[in-house]
Amino acid sequence: MSQLRTVQVLGGGAGSSAHVTSLATGLVARGVQVTVCAPADGEHARTFPATGARFTPVPRRGDPASVVALRAACADADVVHAHGLHAAVRAGLALSGRSTPLVMTWHHRAHAEGARRRMLHLLERRANRAAAVVLGTSSELVDRARLRGARDARLAPAAMPPGRPTLVHGGKARAELGAVGRPLLVSAGVLAPHHGYHTLLDAVHGWRELDPVPLLVVAGEGREEETLRHRVVDEGLPVVMTGRRDDLGELLAAADLAVVPGREDGRPAVAREALRLGVPLVAAGSGAVRDLVGQAAELVPYGDAPALTGAVLRLLGDPGRREQLAGAGRRQAAGWPTEEDTVAHVLSVYDELAQPLSVAGRG
Repeated sequence: MSQLRTVQVLGGGAGSSAHVTSLATGLVARGVQVTVCAPADGEHARTFPATGARFTPVPRRGDPASVVALRAACADADVVHAHGLHAAVRAGLALSGRSTPLVMTWHHRAHAEGARRRMLHLLERRANRAAAVVLGTSSELVDRARLRGARDARLAPAAMPPGRPTLVHGGKARAELGAVGRPLLVSAGVLAPHHGYHTLLDAVHGWRELDPVPLLVVAGEGREEETLRHRVVDEGLPVVMTGRRDDLGELLAAADLAVVPGREDGRPAVAREALRLGVPLVAAGSGAVRDLVGQAAELVPYGDAPALTGAVLRLLGDPGRREQLAGAGRRQAAGWPTEEDTVAHVLSVYDELAQPLSVAGRG
């Protein structure tokens, strides 16, 4: 039987690019011929050939020539694997009239309102119906894929990005933030509406009368940043907004609790790093976060400020429970899928889809 040939189609996100780099490396090591199709830029042209894959530049998704270029690139493929909704729709069009199976990995759920939301739902339906198999990185995405018409939707093991080495200077970090002799809570992420930071500020009112008063540090930037800063000042909240920080590990290593208040699109870095470092975590229980943390966090309903306040107060008052969550977090992180697991799972899907071709005498 000839060498398995696969084409990876990128949608342009940084997360999917890192995933495809890892996937291509693992597939090439197992004897698979890999071609990566992505917009032409210096980083892609360097990164993907270094994995042993072929790199074929294609126009960006708004260019009509993109589908034509993909059709040519996929001419000899046994399996085409698209990463993200836009990539899957373009790949589906490129494969029109051909029997080549299409796999889509759905990495993140986007959020939109009004007319954009209707267009997003249409995009989801077209992408999920085009794919022979949809691999969702969370149970929530698998359920959504089935709702949008996927013929075969499965939960995919997804390796976590490696954590950065953390230099633990807890006392120094707490002093710089003004958290000496008081509890320190840390939250970080994109300051967007569905990420729950207004709910988090509502929850702060529930613990501001404690003695000593806990300090909440919010690291991140986004379109809600100015509004949130005004709330902190106007309401006199014990909150420090730091803007973007590149030392999340150091912040968390100094914290008593980490907080993820929102409906997350994927696997938030603050939750990943909190569990790795053994920092007790309180999080809104979206599907992606539930899959990530298992039983190793206190989960509360999204948008429920009193529930968030209550969870924080309980943990601050219960050192034993915090220690229990710290250990559970480290164990949960140790059991996350590896890159080896991810590659093996994807290859098993490819082999399954290519099997009819093999039986018919492919090659």
